[in-house]
Amino acid sequence: MTQRWTRRQTLWMLVGAAGGLALHACTPPANNQSPALGLFTWVGSTPLYIAQAKGFFQNRGLNLDIKVFSANTDANTAFISRRLDAVSPVGSEAVTLAAAGKAFRIVLVQDTSVGADGILARRSITSLSDFRGKQIAVEEGSVSHFFLLQVLDTVGLGAEDFTLINAPPDAAAAAYQAGNIPIAVTYAPYLQQANTAQPDGRIIYDSSQMPTAINDLYVFDAEYADRHPEMVEAFVAGVLEGVAFLEANPEEGVAIASPQLGIPVDELQAGLQGVRLPDLNANIEMLANAESNVYLLNTLNSLAQFLQSRNQIQQIPDLTPFIDPRFVLALRDKQSS
Repeated sequence: MTQRWTRRQTLWMLVGAAGGLALHACTPPANNQSPALGLFTWVGSTPLYIAQAKGFFQNRGLNLDIKVFSANTDANTAFISRRLDAVSPVGSEAVTLAAAGKAFRIVLVQDTSVGADGILARRSITSLSDFRGKQIAVEEGSVSHFFLLQVLDTVGLGAEDFTLINAPPDAAAAAYQAGNIPIAVTYAPYLQQANTAQPDGRIIYDSSQMPTAINDLYVFDAEYADRHPEMVEAFVAGVLEGVAFLEANPEEGVAIASPQLGIPVDELQAGLQGVRLPDLNANIEMLANAESNVYLLNTLNSLAQFLQSRNQIQQIPDLTPFIDPRFVLALRDKQSS
């Protein structure tokens, strides 16, 4: 297996950190034009790195201070303690932060998984219904676990219908590849690597078949967003310009982001095939259109119910105030005026 991409870590560490939220009263970063953003290694950050390199932020008066963490739980812990102004959590982490009392605003959807996450199964397993009674390698309490339960629910199966073998994404894929486990839930690049290396099996289901299940987000501290909306709008506009640049210039865009992410060009290109990078219109639909089947609040509420069922949060918070479409709507209005 290649280097481990530090995305979608199990949430227990974050819960522990969030439990001490009231103990952290650190002063937030002071420079309003240089907000500190915590990132980790994930392909969804590609447009942001393009925007940074191309001056899309600087042209709007924003000097983004990017801080790279070895794990997203570390970035979220720094966000809780107000050492960061912004982070890029996966949806389940955002729910956990909200349940812990952290005030923040979801200002942009970074990406949605449309094939980057998937389930590997032996060829003797002919359908999802055949998962009953089987061992499944998946990281307990993770978004992969949530994805698995959502998928199994479509055929009337639940957590009691299989034996969970707790394994992080790379180890789950390795166990499947070695023939030690019949079913594994993982994500790119481990998903494709194990699928290629193990001929007795295939990807039986991936997130392209359930594209609303897994989202990565950009969130800002609520106080920062309210005090410095022009900087948040500059951030949102810069990232979306990076999305447009990547679409128009894919080879150059990947070449820019590859060294920043530490992901080889070929792996980055492959990884980007498994995610959708929402443009302005798609973000408006996800953040502002309550009638849409991709409205983010619906996904977050489902995640909250899952996390409560796993005892990872005590109560389901009202997540409505955390979704903040004002910045994408302001950009739309400027473009139409």
